[in-house]
Amino acid sequence: MIMHLYKTSKGNILKASGTYYLMDDTWDELINRDGLFKYLAGLCVDDNILADEQAEHFIKGYLLPPVGRQEVWAAGVTYLRSRDARMEESEDSGAADCYQRVYEATRPELFFKSLAHRVSGHHQPVNIRKDSTWDVPEPELALFISRQGNIQAYTIGNDMSSRSIEGENPLYLPQAKMYERSAALGPCLYVIEDAISPETVIQMNIYRGDQKMFDDATTLGRMKRTLPELAQWLFKEMDFEHGAFLMTGTCVVPDNNFTLQENDMVNITIEGIGTLTNTVAVKKDKG
Repeated sequence: MIMHLYKTSKGNILKASGTYYLMDDTWDELINRDGLFKYLAGLCVDDNILADEQAEHFIKGYLLPPVGRQEVWAAGVTYLRSRDARMEESEDSGAADCYQRVYEATRPELFFKSLAHRVSGHHQPVNIRKDSTWDVPEPELALFISRQGNIQAYTIGNDMSSRSIEGENPLYLPQAKMYERSAALGPCLYVIEDAISPETVIQMNIYRGDQKMFDDATTLGRMKRTLPELAQWLFKEMDFEHGAFLMTGTCVVPDNNFTLQENDMVNITIEGIGTLTNTVAVKKDKG
């Protein structure tokens, strides 16, 4: 059985084996547990069935990003292509060697990405910074990890990044990675009984009007580190009462001559989960 769990302003909706179910628990109570797959399977009963038409209306019109009180974290330089991109952008600053070192090190690069109120969902805008000249989306598999530190579900992540700011100095990473609507998650949580396959395909395309500006794909199997390894490092010295989301790095990187523009459309598809679509925007100044 494959499950897709949607958070909407009309309630939490589970799709399992083609049938929709309305979940009574709050989002955080519902997802933050070990054995999530088994728990949700036990709620697939007739009393919870939601008519297809109503469920699809709620998902289409009232969808929220699948995050509650969880923090969102991210891992960097987990793919060879990501290492190469970071080294290329930081060549002028003389900091390229640090990315080679972290790629080979036992300890991964982990950084805080966002609180829930700054996270965009499916069909919501993501921002590029006005003080940046080189901006890219980064398509990533995101893990939902329970408070006990165990991976329970998966979703699609867009780790928006200013390559010009990080490339100028690695110490600018927080500004390159963390700002309003610099992260997107969605459209749902993908809950399966076994671990996600390393053959799973991650694909991203970018449109500027009707013109396709970028299209590429990779598989999870190209990641240097394992997913449980990344989760273990995140929870090594921190507790997450409500669980946590962890983006696991990207291997799909646009060419160095590409930068996002306002109104570009970014589509990230992960096999089995679905597609996360976001339009690029610029934060409005306060009047």
